[in-house]
Amino acid sequence: MRRTFDLEPNLDILPIEQIKLPVESRDELPPILAGLQWIWTHPTLKADIFRLLEKVILADKRPTGRQGMDLWQILVLGTVRLGLDADWDRMEHIANYDLLLRQMLGVNLGGGLFPKKCFNRRTLRDNVALLDESLLEQINGLIAQAGREPFQPEKGPQPMVLRVDSYVLETDVHFPTDLNLLWDSGRKCLEAISGFVERGVKLEGWRKLAFWRKQLKSEERTASKASSGGGKNKEQRVKDQVREYLNTAREISVKVKASRRALASQCSEMSDIIGLTSLDYYERRLDKHIDLVDRRVLRGEAIPVAEKLYSIFEPHTEWINKGKSHPNVELGHRVLVATDENQLIHHYQGPSGVDVNESIPVVDSLLGRYGEGSIASVSFDKGFSRAEDKELLELYIPVVVMPKRGKRTQEQTQEERSKKFSSLRRAHSAVESAINALEHHGLDRCLDVGLDGFKRYVGFGVMAYNLHLIGRRLLDKKREAQHRRAA
Repeated sequence: MRRTFDLEPNLDILPIEQIKLPVESRDELPPILAGLQWIWTHPTLKADIFRLLEKVILADKRPTGRQGMDLWQILVLGTVRLGLDADWDRMEHIANYDLLLRQMLGVNLGGGLFPKKCFNRRTLRDNVALLDESLLEQINGLIAQAGREPFQPEKGPQPMVLRVDSYVLETDVHFPTDLNLLWDSGRKCLEAISGFVERGVKLEGWRKLAFWRKQLKSEERTASKASSGGGKNKEQRVKDQVREYLNTAREISVKVKASRRALASQCSEMSDIIGLTSLDYYERRLDKHIDLVDRRVLRGEAIPVAEKLYSIFEPHTEWINKGKSHPNVELGHRVLVATDENQLIHHYQGPSGVDVNESIPVVDSLLGRYGEGSIASVSFDKGFSRAEDKELLELYIPVVVMPKRGKRTQEQTQEERSKKFSSLRRAHSAVESAINALEHHGLDRCLDVGLDGFKRYVGFGVMAYNLHLIGRRLLDKKREAQHRRAA
């Protein structure tokens, strides 16, 4: 049985609206907690978010059984994790020992008549994973829409000045080469076999399992060193070393196939079935990279992009070259963000497509949410430039800043030199500040596994960023009010 929140706390728990947050602290945590407290005290936002959480997480669940983590606690912990760019080990520590965070979670502090409630690392990880990409996107939309209020309480709603750009969020992978990907595949096959042997499953031919691993690694290092080095007859030496490397890999592949057939008739327990599934996956990766290395190095073929794989652990990873000198290549996915004049992120997409195809979908999504007349201007960089897209956007938005790539006509030159266009184009660089802040809130390298994990990671990162921005604004107002009273 899971609740949204414990509405009948004991005497050891301070109500969330009464939590006093430090206004002078320069740490990352207080502004995030201030943003979460703002959600809790907002007249409509909390109810809307809880309604979404209940619809997705509690759907078709019977109100019986063991009590799970509260929905509010899941939201808080997922946000704080990305806001602090923390791993699960640190989250376990602060969830159990940080006073302010435990107050925000609505759990007791321990001592007296009430035993202290503790959170386990695996419990935190599994519960936060319940929020999927679609749910987070809806919650972020609500937060961004309501988040404009603290920045313009007197003016009321004003048309937004939007800035759109993208950057690359890297996946947690090492730099790929065909040789080290073949090594990754081989060693994971051997590790899977080792797991069966340690559990007492009888497999023939693996008495020298440690030797096979050492041999494969040694030949991978030798082949990689020959490939990256120089000297006379380099091409022939590389081929000789790679040929020996492939011979060992093929021998391992044959042994793994024989063992997999033997295991298929022996596996009955769930752990063995999971292990066999893993072995089957890595065996296919091993065969694939044996073929790729053979074709590329020994036969001199050019491998089509569609056949390339940049990680066996994160196979969705893309090789992205945005034309920059540093870094010249990034491994991950593009993430697109649209910020307003207050730096709030109102739209995001990750993974996103090539920039030139994204301008229409971004504006269409925002106009669908806020309505026509809600956007005063929108600016892009040259990567989004397409004449027909600009013409279409100008039908719905008063000012569209989309610098043209290449040679411009006289009319286009005059437009780009106009005062309004130049001012908005200079202000467009503010989106880079938001991207930098996102990277400091965990969205520089994705630590979650799989494409679904990547999308969830982006959603929590955007939420943490927006709540940090809103919370910092609220704390600044409180600090200014205290200074006025003191004066």
